[in-house]
Amino acid sequence: MPLLAFLFAFLLALPLVAPAQGAEGDSGSSASKPQPRASTRARPAAQRSGPPYAEREEAMQFADDLAARRDLDPAWVRSMVGQAQNLAVVSRLMQPPPASQPKNWKLYRSRFIDATRIGAGVRFWNENRRTLERAEQEFGVPAEIIVGIIGVETIYGQQMGDFRVIDALATLAFDFPESHPRAAERSKYFRGELEQFLVLHRQERTSPLKPRGSYAGAWGMPQFMPSSLARWGVDYDGDKVVDLARSTEDVIGSVANYFKGYGWNTGMPTHYPVRFDPTKLNLEGLLAPDILPTFNAARFQELGAVIEGPALAHKGPLALIELQNGEEAPTYVAGTENFYVITRYNWSSYYAMAVIELGREVKEALGRQTARNP
Repeated sequence: MPLLAFLFAFLLALPLVAPAQGAEGDSGSSASKPQPRASTRARPAAQRSGPPYAEREEAMQFADDLAARRDLDPAWVRSMVGQAQNLAVVSRLMQPPPASQPKNWKLYRSRFIDATRIGAGVRFWNENRRTLERAEQEFGVPAEIIVGIIGVETIYGQQMGDFRVIDALATLAFDFPESHPRAAERSKYFRGELEQFLVLHRQERTSPLKPRGSYAGAWGMPQFMPSSLARWGVDYDGDKVVDLARSTEDVIGSVANYFKGYGWNTGMPTHYPVRFDPTKLNLEGLLAPDILPTFNAARFQELGAVIEGPALAHKGPLALIELQNGEEAPTYVAGTENFYVITRYNWSSYYAMAVIELGREVKEALGRQTARNP
């Protein structure tokens, strides 16, 4: 999938309205890593048109190659790719953020965990309680994690993006900004997403010119990229269509299936509290693997990380998660394999923690509501 679409530092520079896309990773650059999705922040309609790709030989050659490779009608593929438009605003939004922009977890958190989003989450949970319980039982993914994802991404469908998906994907496939340090890799990735997008619509006999989503081509309440929709999408309401824009059942089932596919461990916490023993602390060594769980509990403590209670009995590997707070001291937690699974949706520890904490806040608010109105 999703991803789910890059953009942690970029997002910190914006007065963010909704979905959550984190950084283009806390680190790493492998093309095989799940790709995050980008913000669905609204842009003026005047910026939503540009020259059609029918005028570009490169795009038309892509269409011909795709038709031959996937056994599609060449005229149909050329027509669809040709009607896609080059949106300059999409290319600009993919420019790398200023290197000097500091990360700030407290600021990031405040943009995704507020009364509006928590209230919307409580309503979503109440309206979809049975489906969330069913998904938790079948896939083993807690309801609060599913609710956290959908809330962080689109405020439960309130802000799913208004870019034509085919325009966003074509622009990033053929006009990804050359100034980006991974331009060639990213362009290749988006060509693959454009291909999958067209194949899906041909199979469903639907128009690829209609869907709207983020400026990175992500779509629906959970902001799945086309490849994620193809791989993890679930027809959870049984109508023989995977509809991630209107069917909350399909959305819940697909998000849960995504996490199960990436190895969610049922019953495992996402993280534990951690503090440091300054006499033994090797912070550089603890942070070296980044967010990848690497250390068993004993080794974790040998390097100066102090964990207590249930964390001491944790059987799997742990990672030291650092969440920077601008000029203030960073926040640290001991991340488990399940924390890492959440970052498969979006390659950012800040994003993962926002999902976890939003889900927790919604669950607690729901509990208070239930206590008042049993």
